[in-house]
Amino acid sequence: MATAVESMTAAQDTKDTLRPVLERQQKAYRANPMPSKEERIRNLQKLKQVLLGNQDAIIQAISEDFAGRSPQETLLGELMPVAQDINTTCKKLGKWMKPSKRHVGQHLQPAKAVVHYQPLGVVGIMVPWNYPVQLAVLPMVGALAAGNRVMVKMSEFTPATAELFAKLMKDNFPEDLISVINGDASVAAEFSKQPFDHLLFTGSTQVGKLVMRAAAENLTPVTLELGGKSPAIVADDVDLAEAVERICFGKSFNAGQTCVAPDYILCPREKQAAFIEAYRNAFEKMYPKLSNNSDYTSIVNERQYQRLNKLVEKAKEGGAGVHVIGEDGVDDGSRRMPLHIITDANDDLAVMKEEIFGPILPIVPYDNFNEALEYVNDRPRPLALYLFSHENNCQRKVLNNTHSGGVCINETLLHVAVDDIPFGGIGPSGMGHYHGYEGFLTFTKAKGTFIKGKFNAAKFMYPPYGGLLGKIIFKLFVR
Repeated sequence: MATAVESMTAAQDTKDTLRPVLERQQKAYRANPMPSKEERIRNLQKLKQVLLGNQDAIIQAISEDFAGRSPQETLLGELMPVAQDINTTCKKLGKWMKPSKRHVGQHLQPAKAVVHYQPLGVVGIMVPWNYPVQLAVLPMVGALAAGNRVMVKMSEFTPATAELFAKLMKDNFPEDLISVINGDASVAAEFSKQPFDHLLFTGSTQVGKLVMRAAAENLTPVTLELGGKSPAIVADDVDLAEAVERICFGKSFNAGQTCVAPDYILCPREKQAAFIEAYRNAFEKMYPKLSNNSDYTSIVNERQYQRLNKLVEKAKEGGAGVHVIGEDGVDDGSRRMPLHIITDANDDLAVMKEEIFGPILPIVPYDNFNEALEYVNDRPRPLALYLFSHENNCQRKVLNNTHSGGVCINETLLHVAVDDIPFGGIGPSGMGHYHGYEGFLTFTKAKGTFIKGKFNAAKFMYPPYGGLLGKIIFKLFVR
């Protein structure tokens, strides 16, 4: 075990490593504080080429880190969103960068007002393990589009991906534009203490609080993309088999290790048994077996695997029903885990309080739709909410009467892939937005500018006050 002196020395070494990189990026930003549209697009296009040109190596590295990650899921969940977001950003960047003219009231004329969109400087990005490429690169796209420099802290739980990503960035970009930092939790803690111009963190609510506390010491603005328990509400009007198939895809993707995966189901009480049977049919159609099935992703490490199994065991001990969906007793030496549907779980169980982040799915039955909405609203605001209903009134009711980071109606997960809408949490599930235009704005200072010419109409408001002209102006414009 490291002594206190050794820990302090390691922390100082980390600080001594990080600060010079940050200072080089700050110096480079000051030398080029407003990169042209063409320069930004070149950086983004090069980023896309580097990633797509090395997609086989990326797929292999992520699979190594997970001890079995579906290649297709890496393409769908990591590389495709990045490529599409870069394409959209390059197409629209000129419009986003253009100064915005604003209205000036008659009492301030003659003058004009303009909003200029200025890069912040150096942006820090802290990346989780579940989508290590997507969640590193999508914030980078917004930051680079806005004209910033970026420092990225990769997760220590995906070491092969972190090492590859650092090499790709180092080999293709100057360190004063993109720098990748690897290391354990102590490095991450020191990273969060750096005086960035903006810091984006994706991860757990617990760690998010620590990051925000560290950033506050520098008054660094933060974007926090956290998690929470995202509900899927199944209304009475939908075709159950169709809804379950879509839920099954969203929950099974990356074996449920997704911050916006459906975390629990709100289902009409009389349809609970049918829901479980429909889920079994849908899951076994997608995954006829789990052992040696490269389509089904493994749990990332032994720690997470044991955590998930403990949630199931605690649920059993607490009197809940556990329905295993898919092949039980996987014998390929992997951490592939079948889905476990949990029924009759009380609210005190960990599976009902903690974000699950794996193939476990509680069902909460309801007797009327208002009861389902009350259940959602009685709990912390989630990162995502999923509604399965084709009735317009039902859809409006959910949209108007619940809060969540984002909403999918009759689908799961895929709102994250829409690169022209914002992504971000609310309250315990996070703060701030990125993706697309909102990403550009997050990493930009919208600087209001007021411009006057030679004629100074404001002098009629100068003291001494009480003159006739001042009274007339006051009566004209204060009404």
